[in-house]
Amino acid sequence: MSEYYLAVDIGASSGRHILGSVENGKILLEEIYRFENGMTHEGSSLLWDTEHLFSEIVNGLKKCRELGKIPVSMGIDTWGVDYVLIDEKGDTVGKTYGYRDHRTDGFPGKVYGIIPEEELYSHTGTQKQVFNTIFQLAALKEQEPEVLDRAKALLMMPDYFGFRLTGVRKQEYTNATTSGLINAKTNDWDGDLIERLGFPGEIFLPPEKPGTILGSLRKELRDEIGFDCRVMMIGSHDTASAVMSVPSTAEDTLYISSGTWSLMGVENQVSVTTKEAQRANFTNEGGYDYRYRFLKNIMGLWMIQSVRHELNDSLSFAELCSMAEEEKAFSSRVRVDDERFLSPDNMQEEIRKALRESGQAEPENTGQMATVIYQSLAEAYAGTLKEIEEITGKKYEAVNIIGGGSKAEYLNQLTANACGRKVIAGPTEGTAIGNLMAQMIGAGVFKGLRDAREAVSASFEIKEFLPQ
Repeated sequence: MSEYYLAVDIGASSGRHILGSVENGKILLEEIYRFENGMTHEGSSLLWDTEHLFSEIVNGLKKCRELGKIPVSMGIDTWGVDYVLIDEKGDTVGKTYGYRDHRTDGFPGKVYGIIPEEELYSHTGTQKQVFNTIFQLAALKEQEPEVLDRAKALLMMPDYFGFRLTGVRKQEYTNATTSGLINAKTNDWDGDLIERLGFPGEIFLPPEKPGTILGSLRKELRDEIGFDCRVMMIGSHDTASAVMSVPSTAEDTLYISSGTWSLMGVENQVSVTTKEAQRANFTNEGGYDYRYRFLKNIMGLWMIQSVRHELNDSLSFAELCSMAEEEKAFSSRVRVDDERFLSPDNMQEEIRKALRESGQAEPENTGQMATVIYQSLAEAYAGTLKEIEEITGKKYEAVNIIGGGSKAEYLNQLTANACGRKVIAGPTEGTAIGNLMAQMIGAGVFKGLRDAREAVSASFEIKEFLPQ
């Protein structure tokens, strides 16, 4: 019988439990449980319901028991930047804010008043985003200082759930790097920055490499679920796991991890913290085995998802793509990584407003609105490719698109056209696959990352799109 490994992959809108196994050198996946997620409103705040999420993690484990497919290990990945503060007893302190909450508005400027932006980037190599953990903590320190005073540990989201499962408090490296407080040269918390910003140093636990065993399930959970398994710290930032699944063993590979966000970049052995990288707003996020994911965070499919919701989900993404194709001659474009599109009250109105301000024609129908989004996104990819090649001094022959967005064939073709490069699309379950790869490498199923990536190439459907 095959051994099973469990990936708990939690995104901003949903989560899944996916069992993985290996047969004849191929990775097999089986989704066994899915649940809803989303930020909840509490007054003007946007929060994560951690109790709901943890209960769903447990429900998915119970599903393994029902199926008689008991994993030997499990790993949890989520988005980055958000965190939970706990006290000495392990109880949550304060609210668990979501990254689209507006309490951080204006705080990048306040932080730069203490640590100039260029100096901060030279330390961390982190892309400026208003929701980075560093700005969240700065807002907390000013607005709710008593919460920070009561905290004894900061755990990024996956590590909080790992703590709830095992009782062990540890912080995983890749997710910690999204905070804007990890030194890009030492791979550890930057004590100088933390001290200058007045954050309590004791809450920052030593970052642990992916592949670290966190522990076994707590006894009360073992009794409730009906089995025990190892909890492993995988590349717990979902993009770190997704990039592991890029089906290429080439030394220089360019990727887009495509979903609600589009993370476009390359893997490097060393961080790039130059002024050119800072001006282009690239980030250096931690990857598996201390690789650096040199990438830009682009708004991604969030904009078209929002428009679809505003249309009461009455149209499928395939229908939106067809409507966009019919209106492909409509020439208006927006800058998709403008912060105005992060969480507007109405995405369509915000797009129209941006077009009015730039003197461009406004969409008159849904097809034109979809064309603005899809074409603008493809052009953003092309511009980012140009920046990457200028900064790295390398030319990349193909764009590898992984994650759920790799199924968007219309956008894949637009990307190939805009970039003038071959697009290699797949696998679609990149994040869960990378989560499982880390566990399987740790268990000795694969010799290392190269071996595991060769298995990905042999296991999943990969499609190519040539420029037209």
